[in-house]
Amino acid sequence: MAEPFADLVLAGYRLLGEALRPLVPFALALRARRGKEDRGRFGERYGRASLARPAGRFVWVHAASVGETNAVLPLIARLTGADLQVVFTSTTLTSAAIAVRGLPSRALHQFGPLDVASFVDRFLAHWRPELVIFVESELWPTIVTRLAATGVPLAIVNARLSQRSFRGWSRFASVARALFSRIGLTLAQSDEDAARFASLGAGNVLITGNLKFDAPPLAAAAGDLDRLITDIGQRPVWVAASTHEGEEEMVAEAHRILRVNHPGILTVIVPRHPERGDALRAMLAGRRLSLAQRSRGEPLVREVDVYLADTLGELGLFYRVAPVAFLGGSLVAHGGQNPIEPTRLGTAVLHGPHVHNFADIYSRLDAALPSAVIADGRGLAMEVGRLLANPKAAADRAAAAVAALAPLSGALDLTMRALQPYLAGESPSP
Repeated sequence: MAEPFADLVLAGYRLLGEALRPLVPFALALRARRGKEDRGRFGERYGRASLARPAGRFVWVHAASVGETNAVLPLIARLTGADLQVVFTSTTLTSAAIAVRGLPSRALHQFGPLDVASFVDRFLAHWRPELVIFVESELWPTIVTRLAATGVPLAIVNARLSQRSFRGWSRFASVARALFSRIGLTLAQSDEDAARFASLGAGNVLITGNLKFDAPPLAAAAGDLDRLITDIGQRPVWVAASTHEGEEEMVAEAHRILRVNHPGILTVIVPRHPERGDALRAMLAGRRLSLAQRSRGEPLVREVDVYLADTLGELGLFYRVAPVAFLGGSLVAHGGQNPIEPTRLGTAVLHGPHVHNFADIYSRLDAALPSAVIADGRGLAMEVGRLLANPKAAADRAAAAVAALAPLSGALDLTMRALQPYLAGESPSP
């Protein structure tokens, strides 16, 4: 009885998507006003391709956002090196900008179609992929069921499922099983992720590790880096990276405390969502902090307290000049951001208590590093100040983090090996 009920629920979801189609233009327009959509490429969200399909065998790779995009780019390079064409889709403007700069020549970027059956069918009819690869926890019911109905295999790579998401899916066990059982191959980041996917019905689960450990370090334009180093000079500097709403106020408080013992200190804030730049500018000005906003091209002069780096894809630049980084999404209940990227660039990482999105990585780091409980701006100032006052302690912390994460590389080779039967046109054995 469970399976017919689950299939009925999935069919109802598809019908609801079609019924709500008239509202899609309004939803996209609203997102565009908030800086979250490209008005010139709305058609791609309806599944209408803005690029011609080159001849050859095609793989569709989809990643939601920035971290997933950076993680999967080396895999896309391997796929195109195996004489395959790739259409890479993403959701956010930031990930699109990174993709345009980082995709190899045999890969094309489109924004992903919304999870509406007619949009998905239109997308599939144009690109005709032989294999679909989704990254991490992307699992859209209509896309999954349409792929199964048309016989196109679906693989989830770098698969991750947080405890919170697992509990949510488990409340609808029969629907989850109907959906997860349609995944052809799940390549999980960890034992815990593998167990969660298998428990929900995924039948071909392997543990291959985290692709983010094999991604190259975040890039930085040499000219921009030289200018930034010159502008900062001998000032003490730290970066608050990928911050979320509610955290920048605590960062501002930390700056005001830090400048008592660290005259001339520069705080760099890189918001997770750059479109919040103007609102953050007003907030910082209201706290009587002098700032320069990078998106406006304002000069970074000595009098600037806070450099508001509200631009896309430049974290690699700021990690290279800051010995200490606070990773956002961890002082508010977002779940934290990926600590691998600053660690690989030799930056000492600090975080708040909310890191459940990357619990396995943070638990490994925290086991190897001196613990520091940061719950607010004052606690943040204390830890940043301690590391800035002791460069050796900051360097030792960064080196210990590198050593703690070093054994976790190798996921890229394992992922390609697991995908090989599909790439050869075969179906892998469970």
